[in-house]
Amino acid sequence: MKHLTGCETTLKKDHDYWMTRAIAEAARARAKDEVPIGCVIVRDGRIIARGHNLRETAQDPAAHAELIAIRKAARKLGSWRLLDTTLYVTLEPCIMCMGAIILARIPTVVFGCHDPKGGAAGTLYDLSNDPRLNHRVELVPRILEQQCSSLLSTFFAELRTRRKAAASPGRVESCPASDG
Repeated sequence: MKHLTGCETTLKKDHDYWMTRAIAEAARARAKDEVPIGCVIVRDGRIIARGHNLRETAQDPAAHAELIAIRKAARKLGSWRLLDTTLYVTLEPCIMCMGAIILARIPTVVFGCHDPKGGAAGTLYDLSNDPRLNHRVELVPRILEQQCSSLLSTFFAELRTRRKAAASPGRVESCPASDG
């Protein structure tokens, strides 16, 4: 096992701290019955933007936590270039979000857990270091991975239980009386 240096330990603690803020955003999504994904963007030791998944609420396929936070950060800074920022997100970004991260020139992305079905930061694709693109992104994966993964697995287990209960064949529904 690799031992962390003092600087690496401090950086890990910082990453843990900011990821807890992203997890709080994920909890806000969960409270709205959205897939619990949260994001914060940090610059100079301060959160400049927050976002959580709102696809169902907004009925918008692009209402991902990262895109919401990126738009807010750009408005706050008055620039689409989000230089000197770090984006923290509970789930590995998808292709769309990695595209926005690259276009916004965000230098570092810290994420909680990998996304085996849509991850574009190393799992299915790795857009972070593609030499054909004009910007590279440093990735820091698996920060508070268990907590981030648990949020998602618990949400989807509860969703499956609700769907199964709603489709249960033993459920009796009332029928209008038929005329004879």
